Amino acid sequence: MAFLRSTRPEDDFEVIRGRTVLLRQPAAGDYSEWAELRARSRSHLTPWEPSWAPDDLSRSMYRRRLRAYAKDIRDDTSYPYFIFDASFGTLVGGMTLSNVRRGSAQTASLGYWMGAPYAGRGYMREAVSTLLPVVFGTLRLHRIEAATMVNNAASIRVLEVCGFEREGLARAYLKINGRWEDHLLYARVAGAPLSAVPRQGGGT
Repeated sequence: MAFLRSTRPEDDFEVIRGRTVLLRQPAAGDYSEWAELRARSRSHLTPWEPSWAPDDLSRSMYRRRLRAYAKDIRDDTSYPYFIFDASFGTLVGGMTLSNVRRGSAQTASLGYWMGAPYAGRGYMREAVSTLLPVVFGTLRLHRIEAATMVNNAASIRVLEVCGFEREGLARAYLKINGRWEDHLLYARVAGAPLSAVPRQGGGT
């Protein structure tokens, strides 16, 4: 893994290179590729996401997102990333480290999505593994949490392969596609042994 910019939390450190993926914070020039991928993946993504707004894929909404992202990064509350194929530069998905809590918690929540054409090819597993050193090193967090619907086998596989441990079930935890859905709760803490991260093939 290589950081392509400063790795100090107070600076711009948003580009991170893994073995097969590149994590980069969203930019204005990504709009067309992002909107096309999201549109192509709508039926694949909507069962696992909050309901999309009517203007969800519009350029104006994308600009508003970028402004919100910039503020969140300045405030140290959220860090969004797009996931690119490291060899070809193709946008394949996205992930967000959100709800950063400092003080005695030093915790954040992880969310992610993968474009339909790239699902099941190991990109998300590699992206999560690439982000973990940022979480525990650069950002100096102690714990990262994630929640996934109980029937999302691909997401469960990603988390477990990346060393997350299942901690419980949250009833009616998030409103997904118009319905309150139960979610499995996962977490990984700093200092978990590397042996906790299997290296099997497969996964999202």
